[in-house]
Amino acid sequence: MLRVLSAGLAVVALWAVGACSVKSMGISRMADALSATASSYSRDDDPEFVRAAAPSTLKMVEMLLDQQAAHPGLLMTACSGFTQYAYAFLQVDAEMTEGTAAARELRGRAGRMYDRAREYCLRALDVSHPGLRETIRRDVKAALAKTTVADVPALFWSGVAWGGSIAVADSPLPRLGEVGIVRALLTRAVELDEAWESGAIHEAMIALEGVPPLLGGSPVRARTHFDRAVALSKGESAFAYVTMAASVSQPARDRAEFEKLLRAALAIDVARRPALRLSNLIAQRRARFLLTQMNRLF
Repeated sequence: MLRVLSAGLAVVALWAVGACSVKSMGISRMADALSATASSYSRDDDPEFVRAAAPSTLKMVEMLLDQQAAHPGLLMTACSGFTQYAYAFLQVDAEMTEGTAAARELRGRAGRMYDRAREYCLRALDVSHPGLRETIRRDVKAALAKTTVADVPALFWSGVAWGGSIAVADSPLPRLGEVGIVRALLTRAVELDEAWESGAIHEAMIALEGVPPLLGGSPVRARTHFDRAVALSKGESAFAYVTMAASVSQPARDRAEFEKLLRAALAIDVARRPALRLSNLIAQRRARFLLTQMNRLF
């Protein structure tokens, strides 16, 4: 701080400090408000409205992070928000336009969004556990050893974002070694709080266990996670059914189970669980598409 050489300058200095404090308080309040947007979006009944609105909100979050780089709420909003946007409005759209130039572009954008999300997730974990971001690639077990229940959201979204980035990559083979990190993140999350968000971690584990056995996947474990996800959500999460159909039934060439699961997803009343409304609508959109592709898939 500069030394004040006169009473007049002292008054000016005090005013300036006060102005900075007011600005800081304003940023903090806006940051807190934006951090609460996730629940508002999750209850929305119009995915296309969210598709249009989310980018502006996420960009505002990034702008505020330029001012408050370690704000936990902002970091988690960016972490989860970019992950969900990448999946719901880029990866799913790419699947629905498979074989076109648009699909390739969408996958590329999805990969970049997942990578962006992952970095915010790791920054969030690093706020609570300094050094984790730097060590996770070298020794994931040691990096996650001190994580607690409070870290479950960041662990979950880190795993989903990292896994999504690998899934949409043009050449996933060079990144197969990273699957172990994804597994470690999600496994740690389920160990700490398996019931978090009505079984969301188990839903992610279905997809993870749906990878080929050579990569550590297991249809048996996937079914165990599916059963647990359905139990924890009381059968009201369409995502569990769609993920099971696409990750396990389709690779197993079980057409009857594939169709049964997708129709079960479509039978869910999205009004029964407002907190899952948006994710259910997006999962049901994918279910309808997959049903139209059955003759091609089987």
